Amino acid sequence: MQRQKTDLKIYPSMTNNFSHRVQMSAKRVSDHLSELLISTPDSFEQQRPDRLISAMRHGSLNGGKRLRPFLIFESAALFGVTLEEALSAACALECVHCYSLIHDDLPAMDDDDLRRGQPTVHKAYDEATAILAGDALLTFAFDLMAQDHTHPDPAVRCELVLHLARASGMGGMIGGQMLDIEAETATPDEKAIRTLQSMKTGALIRFSCEAGAILGGASLSERKALIRYGDIIGLAFQLADDVLDQTSSADVMGKAVGKDAEQGKGTLVDLHGVDAVRAELASLIEEADACLEPFGTKADVLKQAARFVANREN
Repeated sequence: MQRQKTDLKIYPSMTNNFSHRVQMSAKRVSDHLSELLISTPDSFEQQRPDRLISAMRHGSLNGGKRLRPFLIFESAALFGVTLEEALSAACALECVHCYSLIHDDLPAMDDDDLRRGQPTVHKAYDEATAILAGDALLTFAFDLMAQDHTHPDPAVRCELVLHLARASGMGGMIGGQMLDIEAETATPDEKAIRTLQSMKTGALIRFSCEAGAILGGASLSERKALIRYGDIIGLAFQLADDVLDQTSSADVMGKAVGKDAEQGKGTLVDLHGVDAVRAELASLIEEADACLEPFGTKADVLKQAARFVANREN
């Protein structure tokens, strides 16, 4: 069922400034997550332990660009879906992303002490609490996605749940993380690197764009265009990250840099060099623009998002 279009603006009193648009959407997601992640139990719950909630908040309310929710908002906006109408799905996705960061930082995984310039959850609390906080955020994501206010049509909610599970599970983000661990002992070739990156990083970003299409009742061709755009953005995000890992600093990034090289993991920057990867990023921007041509000027913000991802400094 296609969601009824509205005449409401996506962002009330919004200017055309892209950075301002990103900041406002990030603030709305953070504010809503702050309202949701509280100790008061919901229906069918008995108790929410204070320490668990505190750790979940530490791992999810510590800043960040909230890129994935932003892509949901802007993809959905192509079909007249307002920010508030897409907010629940966007927050569900952000919970999955934050859970993945908490678990990635654990000593058994990347063993990081800093995330966004702050102590990681296992450093601020302890390893067991960090594991449980990540588990709880992942579970809560599907709680949110299944609720009535995510979309009035239960079939749409089921589709969102299914695609989020596939994007984040064994054939998506988690599978990519497994490949990343294996890369520490057997350096992958270029094809394997691209597969790893499309799963570990790209899968949730691709879902961000597809989710907007699902919420908006997009046609098959429109949906395919946004899925391809999401693939491009996901690759660009990882390529930019690999460049920054070699050219930036921990102070700028808010986390350790150079760890892939230390662990012997291959990247496309290692294979081809920084200049070649930057050239590919420029090509990806052009391809992203081409994917969005069917949407006309309505997709201008998504075109800017491609440049934002490719040219980011942290």
